[in-house]
Amino acid sequence: MRVLFVNWVDWRDAQGRGGGVAVYQRNLARVLAGSGIEAGYLSSGLAQDLRRGPARWQAVRGAPGHWEIVNSAVLAPGQLAWDSPAQLTDPATEAAFAEVLAATGPWDAVHFDNIEGLPVAVLGVARAAGARVVVMLHNYYPICPQVNLWHRERETCPGFDEGRACVTCLPGGQVGAGARRAALAVMWQADRLGGPRLVTAAKVGLGAARAGVTGLRRLRARPAPALAGAAEAPDAAAARRFADRRASMVAAINAHADAVLCVSDRVRVLAAAHGIAPALLQTTRIGTAEAARFDRAAPRPGLLDAQGRVRLAYLGYMRRDKGFFFLLDALEALPDAVAARVHLTVAARKGTDQAMARMAALRPRLAGLAHVDGYTHAELDGILREVTLGVVPVLWEDNLPQVALEMHLRGIPLLTSDLGGARELGNCPDLVFAAGDAAGFAARLAAVLEGRIDLAAYWAGARAPETMKSHLSALRGVWAGS
Repeated sequence: MRVLFVNWVDWRDAQGRGGGVAVYQRNLARVLAGSGIEAGYLSSGLAQDLRRGPARWQAVRGAPGHWEIVNSAVLAPGQLAWDSPAQLTDPATEAAFAEVLAATGPWDAVHFDNIEGLPVAVLGVARAAGARVVVMLHNYYPICPQVNLWHRERETCPGFDEGRACVTCLPGGQVGAGARRAALAVMWQADRLGGPRLVTAAKVGLGAARAGVTGLRRLRARPAPALAGAAEAPDAAAARRFADRRASMVAAINAHADAVLCVSDRVRVLAAAHGIAPALLQTTRIGTAEAARFDRAAPRPGLLDAQGRVRLAYLGYMRRDKGFFFLLDALEALPDAVAARVHLTVAARKGTDQAMARMAALRPRLAGLAHVDGYTHAELDGILREVTLGVVPVLWEDNLPQVALEMHLRGIPLLTSDLGGARELGNCPDLVFAAGDAAGFAARLAAVLEGRIDLAAYWAGARAPETMKSHLSALRGVWAGS
């Protein structure tokens, strides 16, 4: 069996882009070796010539079985293609996609870990080439140009409103498409050139790179912007374009996909609610290379330490969508007597001056507060050694947070919001609160401190993580159509 995996970035990317999906593909590549399945990898959306030429495909240097489409009309990641009609169709990019399939195929299945970086019409191209078409929903790109149903960098999407909500979703709007493409071109050429020529290329496009690539990342660390007033009333034509985008994406998936894989039950529910045919949808939780840890790890003996304190851990980023600032709000609102029984470990890169000042002000009220300025995977065991409860307070429909899985694998129970897939790991309503509800968070924390959580029942209902081998077995059946 031959399977071509598609993503906007190659999992061997020198800059380490691609987040959890790249990690997933890397782990899957290891277990595919020796499985009898021949895998290929195609990326698209990042590779751009400095002088834009027609879309074409080429092999990735030094990586047999890895190919890329250069000059795709759809930039990646998805936010960079925010206003582009090419997200739906672009004949030149579709032709390049067809050419790479013909030259490297035939493929039994084309597995889209993302459609970002390509027109959605390539699903039909893959079907016409005789391959089974599998779409895996690691994010919400087909139904959300922001990819994460996170509105105006401040709240989970309140509703589509026939496209009107999308028009002003990005605070401050977008830099021009030309600047975005130039930024990607500079970065791609710098990767290819290396050495002193890298510095020259970087200087040429520094302004565009800053505007087009890092601007969106900075937004995530800013204070919540004020909602727009009447002066920013959505343009009706723009709203129609966003409505057409969602309808066309969903229609293309329903017409051409043989299966749509959802990484959690919550993703499956949301996909169906937004129009993807339920018959295509199935929950297929991703495997983890460390699944065996779950069986070896002894569950934490209690939710409190010897001094009767709960030792919370927050991993990841100091970002609003991840719930970091909500967590500070909720802890600041606790009565002094309760706060004094809470120890908090924050393992995240240093945030803004405001964020660091808030942590410093909170520290005297807590039993303790430790900040780890970023971490490697190898350091997690030490960071989490004394933690009794993980907290995953996400404010968006986070498909399946890797940080939740890391703590779950180490026998740490999870206190989570009710959004996304993290709550499905513990499967314990007594440790779930409504996202953004500080009173609900405090109530769940009180239940922990008062000994009202049955840990034995928690672990009896907890979900064992998928191994990479069991995950591959499930994928093999999907690819074969069995």
